[in-house]
Amino acid sequence: MYYHYVLLLVNNKLYNGFSNDLKTRFTEHQDGKVKSTKNFRPVKLVYYEAFLNKKDALRREKYFKTDKGKKVIRIMLKEYFSEVKK
Repeated sequence: MYYHYVLLLVNNKLYNGFSNDLKTRFTEHQDGKVKSTKNFRPVKLVYYEAFLNKKDALRREKYFKTDKGKKVIRIMLKEYFSEVKK
């Protein structure tokens, strides 16, 4: 399986990623082994999708990195973000 995932960073920004081993990749983020997220720990896994095809997962990751994709993920997780703000 291939995964597109979204992390919530400690500064309330979203990080989009791709992996074929989601558990290991999340642990790498948590342990500070990923340069782009190590200064924004702890991170929370707030969303992921599983794909059978690598190209489909990469296409989804690329979409969620666009302005439109960022808005869509915030809408999809609207309830979660409203609870976090409380």
